[in-house]
This record gives sequence, structure tokens and C-alpha cells, in this order.
Amino acid sequence: MTLLQPGLTTPALSLVLLAFGTPPKVAARLDAAAAPLARALGLELTAPLDPDDPQTSLAGLAAAPGAGPRLVPLPRDPGHGLPAGGHWAEALGAWRQPVLVLFSAKQVNTGLPACTQALLDRWQVPCAGLLQWGGNWQSEQRRLDGLPWLGWLSRQDSTDPSQPERLRLALGLRRRRLAER
Repeated sequence: MTLLQPGLTTPALSLVLLAFGTPPKVAARLDAAAAPLARALGLELTAPLDPDDPQTSLAGLAAAPGAGPRLVPLPRDPGHGLPAGGHWAEALGAWRQPVLVLFSAKQVNTGLPACTQALLDRWQVPCAGLLQWGGNWQSEQRRLDGLPWLGWLSRQDSTDPSQPERLRLALGLRRRRLAER
């Protein structure tokens, strides 16, 4: 859901791509994964949001609703504090800006995905889904997590040509559920 102002929703065209961790890890993960992920999901990849100015950045997203479906990276852990106070998770929730959350294969088997979902739930951030970047996908374990996993994308060109199609289908279903809320 793209917002015209905090609390008012219209159909989503932008998805903010989040990653968690230290600034260098977040930057490296987004640099490596954003373009292949945008291609796999059939979304236009746009310039990253200003990591220090959530209000101006989110207002800019809301002001450009006719730009078409976009993936917009946020080069900052959304749970880290901002210089002026608060954090990105709070701003994303206020604007009801839908997000996709990217985890490395190492992060998937930690408590970070569950903590991330709790943070997003706390601030009422619409989560279109969690994605694993690289590694081996363990579908049964992810199902048991009870988290909104969309799937995974390999770091190399996948030998499974249906991988992007499955991600697009899962994302489409999740976005429909978000729009119904």
C-alpha cells in the first residue's frame, strides 16, 4: 500500500527492500541482491532511500504513485536509531509502506527473522514477505517458522528457471492479502 499521507492507503506500487545488520553488511547485501531480486519479481529497481531522512523519502514514494511497480532499497537497518530520534521501522509503519525483508543464508537460522517480524508487527509495517538470499532453501523448516516467507533467490543464476516465477506468484498473493487489510 502506497500512502498519500500517514494512515491513508492506496494500492501498493512500491516495496521497500530491507536488510538487517551492521551498515557494511546491509549495504553489501542490498548491493548484491537488489538488482537480481527486482528482475526476479518483475519490479523496477529505483535509487535507494535516504537512510537519514525517512519522512522526506516516504513522502517522495507516496508522491510518485504513477511510476509503476518498484523495489526501493533502504540502505540502513530499520531498527537502528536515527539522529533525530525514532527509527525507520516506526516511519514505515506510520506511512503503512509495504516492505520485503532480505536475509542472508546465515541469518535465516537465527532468531533474527522472528525478531524482525516482531519489530514490523510492533510498528504495523505491512510485510509483503521475507526472502532468503543465497544458501540452500529448507522449505519444511521455513514452513515450521510460521513466518511470512516468500522463498529464496540464489546468489548465482538459478539452475531452476521456475524460481523467479514462484517468487512473483508468492509476492502477488501476499500483496493481495495486504490490500485486503
